[in-house]
Amino acid sequence: MTDATAGPSGAVTRGSVVRVGAATGVSALCGYAVLYLAARDLAPAGFSVFGVFWGAFGLASGAAFGLLQETTREVRNRRTAPHGGEQTRPMRVAAGVGLAAAVLIAVSAPLWSAHVFAADGLLSVALLSLGLAGFCLHTTLLGLLAGLDRWSGYGALMVTDALARVAVAAVTFAVGWGLGGYLWATVAGSVGWLLMILVSPATRAVARLSTPGGTGAFLRGTGHSIAAAGASAVLVMGFPVLLKATSGDLGAAGGVVILAVTLTRAPLLVPLTAMQGNLIAHFVDQRAHRLRALVTPAVLVGVLGAVGVTLAATFGPWLLREAFGAQYQAAGALLGWLTAAAVAIALLTLTGAATVAAALHRAYATGWVSATVASALLLLLPVELEVRTVVALLCGPLIGIAVHLAALAQVHAV
Repeated sequence: MTDATAGPSGAVTRGSVVRVGAATGVSALCGYAVLYLAARDLAPAGFSVFGVFWGAFGLASGAAFGLLQETTREVRNRRTAPHGGEQTRPMRVAAGVGLAAAVLIAVSAPLWSAHVFAADGLLSVALLSLGLAGFCLHTTLLGLLAGLDRWSGYGALMVTDALARVAVAAVTFAVGWGLGGYLWATVAGSVGWLLMILVSPATRAVARLSTPGGTGAFLRGTGHSIAAAGASAVLVMGFPVLLKATSGDLGAAGGVVILAVTLTRAPLLVPLTAMQGNLIAHFVDQRAHRLRALVTPAVLVGVLGAVGVTLAATFGPWLLREAFGAQYQAAGALLGWLTAAAVAIALLTLTGAATVAAALHRAYATGWVSATVASALLLLLPVELEVRTVVALLCGPLIGIAVHLAALAQVHAV
């Protein structure tokens, strides 16, 4: 019998990528299913309300991925850390961070909720608070599993999250629950970590794992990672919130743009987000050649992106109408450019993973924050909604990529 908390077995293998890739595929299909059910059940104006909450939770939960990143790095480095000294229990830290975040959201809600949530404001705030608290534990458990090369458990936790969301959405669609049901569906996966711990003794053992170093040092690294992950989440998942904040009333046109952005980026960004554990573990193992280690995944993203741009521009308008209804109309050029923008964000995600693996937390955060600020400013351009959306999502990430590569090159030169 093997020890469930034994250290990583070595380099990230093709088998681990396949297992996480399969789980990612299931998760992506479930995510598409939730969006499909919501878009078919709600008119474009109603879908824009749901889309903003989906984005708000994506922003909050995306920031929580900073816990995954730091936990993966700390666990991965256990084999080279000196024995003895202070220890940190990541799941306990995650519980404290989640509780603090939930209280912060609830207390500050009167200042911003009315400007963000156009309907069901009280329910939205409550679900956002509770969902984020649970997701902090969820991402930390993912980080523990990734750091230990427990990729089957990692994939199982991903799938549990996704299936919970699509199950609630399907019930909502079947019984006609309406907007409130889709809000519940958005956060339903936040209990996935608890389900895994209840049914899996191996997962319970992993959840009790300690990492070298004190809690203060762990929190400092996590703070930088959360700041950067939060900035990345604005572009990756929370973009509808940013769009709402810079556009006022989105209406039906906003619902179409939000759906188009979500659909064109998901094929690239959902797998990359899900495979953060793999990427960080890979770049930690390749600590002497991180710039070179970026080349293969970057080329793969570029090739897949080029294919995606062509398919989106050619078949996207038809697919949007047939799958979601005649009220969802978007030009092929718009869908193609939005897919190209997704490639830019995917490359920023890759350079970010390499940077955090090198423990360059400040550069990692600076890159993502710079990209997000640039995108927000570009959304203020006095042009049509579709045009400024493309410009913001395509150009903003280029600044962050430059920051990350400069930091990695400087370390490599030392």
